[in-house]
Amino acid sequence: MEFLRGVLGFIGIGCAYMMGRSAGAVRQGWQKPSRLYGWIIRTFLCLAAITIRHALDAASIAIWTLSAVVFGVALWDSSREKKQEEVKLAIFPDDE
Repeated sequence: MEFLRGVLGFIGIGCAYMMGRSAGAVRQGWQKPSRLYGWIIRTFLCLAAITIRHALDAASIAIWTLSAVVFGVALWDSSREKKQEEVKLAIFPDDE
């Protein structure tokens, strides 16, 4: 059961990351809010399932904290401007 709890924690952290990316995309107007709501539900269910059988312990606190940090990093990463790489220069460098 502890192994499944850990797997659920990793899935919850991944869902928190996708929730952050989706929140950034909704904020930019690239996605519909319904996708964000789906990631919120998935994240909450995974992280809530960790605490069902056990009381609040160090593993639960660590997973919840890491999920919050990952959410913040994903939101920051998706909301900043990204540079476009010049593919043409990478494939065909100047032959001078």
